Amino acid sequence: MKHLIFACALAACCAHAGAAECPPYVKHTPGGDYTSAEDRDGLSVVEKFHFSRAVETLTQGMTGSLGGDISYTLEHFPNHHRALASMAKLGLRLKSAQPVGARYTVSCYFERAIAFAPHDVTARMVYGNYLLAMGQDATAMEQLDAASRLAPEQATIQYNLGLMYVKKKEYEKASAHAQKAYALGFPLPGLKNKLKAAGKWREPPPAVIEEKETKEAQKTEETPAPATAVPAEKTSGE
Repeated sequence: MKHLIFACALAACCAHAGAAECPPYVKHTPGGDYTSAEDRDGLSVVEKFHFSRAVETLTQGMTGSLGGDISYTLEHFPNHHRALASMAKLGLRLKSAQPVGARYTVSCYFERAIAFAPHDVTARMVYGNYLLAMGQDATAMEQLDAASRLAPEQATIQYNLGLMYVKKKEYEKASAHAQKAYALGFPLPGLKNKLKAAGKWREPPPAVIEEKETKEAQKTEETPAPATAVPAEKTSGE
């Protein structure tokens, strides 16, 4: 019993300490908002020495550990989308909340990014995907909901929210997000198939289909045809 009490106390202490070790980002040069053209001076220098293709793909660090190089990049540009995605993948690969070389935990880097740039939809989407991979569905939903409010016309956000609501068996909400995702042109049928399997899919009314076809026709007229064929759909259907 004493060992159990000690273990619980230690866990609480460490949790508190971890929380204290995630200070907010303070803007400095070079650095700032990754989405701002004004702040991107110096980005090429940071990436040249710390965020090469090898670092991004988690193949090899440039100055030491992968965690150290990605961490350095995020300490200068906290909402660097690709660096955030790489840090998340590294944490998942190593099954570590704080990869070797990283100054903070994976979640901390996302919290710093969102606190500094709350308007950044992509940072929230990447965080939501990381939380989903970690099994933290409720927190992931919060980030995706926030992203949806910021960018209601992004099909991928609507699709992911639909998948989340299917998982929760809240089919009315799932269907609403599905209809919007497909109206916006999302290509994969995974969400539709899940709703069909649950007996909850309804085809959109003709007016919606006609409007979508008109938009697609206009887009085709304005955009030159691609040189390559449309890529095959993922086998997972999601």
